[in-house]
Amino acid sequence: MSKPRTVTLVLCLPGGRVLGALPAFPVAVPWWPDVAAVVAGALERYGTDVTVLRLLSADVGQMMQGGPVTYLAQVGTAPSHPLQAWPDDPAADAPHRLSYARPGGPDADLAWADDALAGLGRRRTAPAEQMRTWNLSSIWRLPTAQGPVWLKVVPPFFAHEGAILAVLDPAVVPRLLATADGRMLMDDVPGADQYDAPVALLLRMVGLLVDLQAAWAGRVGELIELGLPDWRAARFTVLAGDTVRRSATQLDRATLSRLDVLLNRLPARLAAIAACGLADTLVHGDFHPGNVHGSDEALVLLDWGDCGVGHPLLDQAAFTGRLTDSARAEVRTEWARLWRAAVPGSEPERAAVLIEPVAALRQALIYQHFLDNIEEDEQVYHVHDPVAWLQRAGARAGP
Repeated sequence: MSKPRTVTLVLCLPGGRVLGALPAFPVAVPWWPDVAAVVAGALERYGTDVTVLRLLSADVGQMMQGGPVTYLAQVGTAPSHPLQAWPDDPAADAPHRLSYARPGGPDADLAWADDALAGLGRRRTAPAEQMRTWNLSSIWRLPTAQGPVWLKVVPPFFAHEGAILAVLDPAVVPRLLATADGRMLMDDVPGADQYDAPVALLLRMVGLLVDLQAAWAGRVGELIELGLPDWRAARFTVLAGDTVRRSATQLDRATLSRLDVLLNRLPARLAAIAACGLADTLVHGDFHPGNVHGSDEALVLLDWGDCGVGHPLLDQAAFTGRLTDSARAEVRTEWARLWRAAVPGSEPERAAVLIEPVAALRQALIYQHFLDNIEEDEQVYHVHDPVAWLQRAGARAGP
């Protein structure tokens, strides 16, 4: 069972002046990016209304959940509760600092959202609720008379999310209301995240994705023009080799040996995958049941920031990784059936086997890309991920 967080909030004013820290307090919700409970706890315990800006420190061994966690948070005015002096200036700017992690950044995002809502004939009816903030997104819930609206702000390397949502079927993805400069305003999606969905719903999720991918299989040029990352064979081979080289000192000799063989044979493996008959297309990039929201009546695929262009079965590993053996078998069987129907004569089962180490390599290079583009304090979220996925790639590559 996940441990609760013990949260320390270092407070600053909108102009950036650091005031000091509130006494630490427990937060039952363990996940570091989830800040709604942190905001509620500060208000309940200390009568202080805060906006969490970014993570300052956490125990890397906790894997993004529980333990002592320190955040920088903005307040409108100095609180009445006594504050502890803070020895440094966490509000001072740093390389790769995101706009919403800076003092005043969330205020600017909310002002943009309010302007966009006004243009749509909708207005906020209550204060915005901060739900999540970390190096991959800032998410707010905005109450309106016509129902809640969601503001999502993403880093530059995810800025294509708004562009792809604008061209995908709105029956399958969140309905985009406005987008600009990494900001997105989206209509509410009824239902719940489907982490524990039954097999019947899992099969429907796969069907939604395959339908989208089949529709975009002949349009990869359009996807590249929208700014999506390119994971097709030629570019992927370069990225994978660079990722392995950069992590080499953290890998044991046996893993390095397996990865060396995998890289040497990678062009031939990718050619064999292509020969199975499925064309490069849209890849969700983080397709798992938790990124599907809805109910038995309707399902919507969320979180397209990780999307790119590549082989469609790159999405299979993340989706099936945490399923039971029986559920995984049913899902893989349905996945193959759908692709055989979409591309008669194709061999999706063979492609699924061949692509397993490639999918793990893709995960490693994605996490390395995160580390290259996020500030040092927040690298704790991903610091172990490239090596972990390279180890999986080596293990799945076979002899």
